[in-house]
Amino acid sequence: MSNAATEGGFDFAQGFVPGEISGALGLGPLEQQYEELFAEVLADGIITAEERQRLEKAADNLGLDRQRLLRLEQAIMAAYETHHRVRVVEHYEEPAASLAPIRVEAQGDAGRALLLKRIEQLEGRIRELEEELTRAQAAINVEVDLSDLEDTVQDASEDPEDVWRHVRRDPLNAGALRQLFRIYGAKNELDKQWCVAGALVSAGLANDGERQLFEKHRSQTLMAPRTGIASQAWYECVFHPEEEVLTGQIFGVIAPAVLLGRVTALRREGKLSVPKPELRQDPAKATITAVRALPWGAAILGLPVPPIFLEKERDAGYEHIPGVPPVTYIGRRVLSGRTQLEHAFLVGRHLSGYRQEHFVRTLFTAVPDLEDLFLAALTLGNPGLPIAEDMKRRVAPIAAAIEPVLEPQHKDALRGHFLRFVEEGGRTNLQRWSNAAEKTSARAGMALCNDLPTACALLEAEEGKLGELSRDLIAFVTSERYFQLRRRLGIAVDLS
Repeated sequence: MSNAATEGGFDFAQGFVPGEISGALGLGPLEQQYEELFAEVLADGIITAEERQRLEKAADNLGLDRQRLLRLEQAIMAAYETHHRVRVVEHYEEPAASLAPIRVEAQGDAGRALLLKRIEQLEGRIRELEEELTRAQAAINVEVDLSDLEDTVQDASEDPEDVWRHVRRDPLNAGALRQLFRIYGAKNELDKQWCVAGALVSAGLANDGERQLFEKHRSQTLMAPRTGIASQAWYECVFHPEEEVLTGQIFGVIAPAVLLGRVTALRREGKLSVPKPELRQDPAKATITAVRALPWGAAILGLPVPPIFLEKERDAGYEHIPGVPPVTYIGRRVLSGRTQLEHAFLVGRHLSGYRQEHFVRTLFTAVPDLEDLFLAALTLGNPGLPIAEDMKRRVAPIAAAIEPVLEPQHKDALRGHFLRFVEEGGRTNLQRWSNAAEKTSARAGMALCNDLPTACALLEAEEGKLGELSRDLIAFVTSERYFQLRRRLGIAVDLS
């Protein structure tokens, strides 16, 4: 199994491809303000040092993500250059070196002839090696033992998906888990068999052989993925099936407005936490493990790195704090006594809260609050929505506070979501959705941690031994979704 081996930890192997940023919380109108400011600065086609400083100050004041702004600037500049047929420069740019293409003549080129000759030699050597391999394979002494053939054939012919359904219904079903273990062993699917062995160990059901296989391929160091989790992989492999996508999309549209409203209310009540600038951490220079874990996890999950503040005396681990933008506070609970794998799991759960469909849960965890927000969003999508008078009195002020912050495209999105919601039956269970979102976050943590016993041990502190989240992870790591995720990340044990 490939693992990160660098001394500091939370570094990537050469060639790692980060997950494309997708699904992250946006700040809508604030970015629009910056876009207008940037367009004003760009008016003459030249960005001076003073104008660049002005833009930097505006970005800080508006609390905007620099990487998103960079892409925004690039898009605006591309449009400007295309329209005006010019190239935008900053006054300190060095002249570009010549990029004149190298031309190779089609006929009579000596280099081309040498290249063709070299290809011919390599193809000949490949044929020689193939012949040597054939002779070597023919000389292998093979011992044949058919004593267990009948049982093995029977296991190999069984459909693992049928067996896994029993695990999904009861993740602590020892018979179903052990049957899965035998099936994948018979099929020579080592990675799947290892995952099932981890489930048996975590559930306290493993025998000596299953435990030995798990420990043989287990690692106490970080995984070294080849690539991050793309948006499609998030929904196909990590997303919990009971977390209704449309419900999350509706929450995602109003999340920036809800954040601004929450920040305003906290400021009015004198409860807004204003981080001290000297406590802010630079992820690129960080040496503290708890800090280094955040950009590592964000790169794999395809999320931007939030502003990070360290408060050594704060009685917390990784904590979401409302702000514009929202920030992460790191407290004393994760500053010592944690392994890298524990940090990976905790960071995966924490960063999942920054996804746009999940962010409202970092502000309001009570289901009645989520119901009010959801109904407010639906009334914005359809102002004529028939709801009870007492509910209307409760929801109308929320909708009135959200609407001014929404941009036209967001209102259009809400109208479209409302129509889809009606077409799909007009019903949702927000308690189930919230629970499923919590399970998705735990799955994100598991994806980064790559060690089920570690994940279950951390969850035990909050839900008891083998609680609902742990049982869901057992079902998850033995599912085809998780197997596919491991292959996409490049961490399957039979790929090393």
